[in-house]
Amino acid sequence: MDPVKRARLLTRALLNLALVVMWSLVATRLAVSAGEGAAYWLTSLALIAAVCFTWLYVRIVNAVIERRYPTREMVWAGALAFLSAAAGGGDPIGWGLVPVTWLSIAVVGTTRRTAVLLSVAAFAGCVGLGALGLAAGGAVFSEMGLIFSLSLLAQAVVYGIFCVTLPLTNRLWAWMWVLAVQAHEGREAHTRLAVAEERLRFARDLHDLVGHQLSAIAVKTELAVRMSDVDAKAAKSEMSEVNALTRKALRELRQAVRGYRELDLTAELNSVKGVLEAAGVRCAVHLPYRDLPGEAAPVFAYAVREAVTNVLKHSEATFCDITLRFTDRQAELRVVNDGAARRQAADLGTGLAGMRERLAAVGGEVEARPTADGQFVLSAVVSLPIGG
Repeated sequence: MDPVKRARLLTRALLNLALVVMWSLVATRLAVSAGEGAAYWLTSLALIAAVCFTWLYVRIVNAVIERRYPTREMVWAGALAFLSAAAGGGDPIGWGLVPVTWLSIAVVGTTRRTAVLLSVAAFAGCVGLGALGLAAGGAVFSEMGLIFSLSLLAQAVVYGIFCVTLPLTNRLWAWMWVLAVQAHEGREAHTRLAVAEERLRFARDLHDLVGHQLSAIAVKTELAVRMSDVDAKAAKSEMSEVNALTRKALRELRQAVRGYRELDLTAELNSVKGVLEAAGVRCAVHLPYRDLPGEAAPVFAYAVREAVTNVLKHSEATFCDITLRFTDRQAELRVVNDGAARRQAADLGTGLAGMRERLAAVGGEVEARPTADGQFVLSAVVSLPIGG
C-alpha cells in the first residue's frame, strides 16, 4: 500500500480512537444507570444525541484528513455533545466524556489561541453540567459518599485532565498527518524537478552537439547559393563541406540519442547523489580504490543515470546504495534501494529496456528484481576489456 494511504488510515484510526474511549465509558455508565432505575426518557435522549454526534464526528474526521475545517458540522456536533451530556447527567466518567470528545476534534486545524478558548469554554460547560449532575445525585463521585464540594473538585480535576490531554493528542496526530502529506508532496516536487533538470541537460547537450554544425551548414549553404552562378567550383567545395558537417551532426545526434556519448562517470555519480539527497533519499556511493577502465566508465555513467531515474520515478525509497567494482575480467554496477514495488521490475518503462540494449551492445547484461525484504536490486555487468 502507498505510504500516504497507510498514513491516512492510521491517522483516521487514531482520531477515531476518542470515540472508542467515549463509548466504552458511556456503555459502562449505561449498565450502572440501568440497575439504578434512571429516567428512561433522559437516557434515551442522551443515547440518541450521542449516536448522532458519533455520525458527525466521523464526518468531521474525514474532513480533517482532507485538511478542511467543517464549521457547520462542528457546531452541530458540539450542540449534540452537550445535549447528550446534559441529558445523561454530566458525569466525566460517562456521558460527560461526549463533549470532551467533541473538543478533541474541534481544536484540530485551529490556531493555538482558538484551541485554548475552545478548551476553556468546553471545560466550563462540562464542569457546569457536572455540578447539575451532582445536585441531582446521579454522579459517580456523589455515589462514592463525597460531599458536594469535594465531588465538584474531583470532577473539575478529571475534566481538566481530559480537556488538556485529548485535544493535544488529536492535534498531534493531525499535525503528523500534515507533515507526512507535505513530505510526500515535497518528494514528488523534487522528483519532478530532477526529471525536468535531466530533460534540460539533455536539451542543452543536444544543442551543444548539433547547434554549431547546423549554424555552419546554414551559412555555407547560403554562400554556395550565392557562388553557384559566379564560381561553380567554389560552390561545389562549399557543398562538400556542408555534406561533411551534416554527416558529423547526424553521427553525434545518434550518439546522444543512443546514450553513447562520452559521459564522465565521476561527474555523473556526484550529480545523481545530489539529486537523490535533494529528493530526501539517503545515498551512499562505494567506489573501487582505482579508476574504472576508460572504455567502461561511459557505459556505467549512463547506467547510473538510468538506475537513479528509476529510483526516483518507480519507488518510495529512503536510501540508495551505489556500488562499483571490477576485476581484470569484468566490471559491475549494483544499485540497491529500499522502496521496491513488486511490479517495478515489469513496469520500468523504456529506461530499463534502453539500458539493456546499451549494455548488450558492449557484451553486458542487466538484472533488475525486488528482493524478499522489500529492497530493489539493479545489477549491470560488462566483460573487460570492452570491444568496439
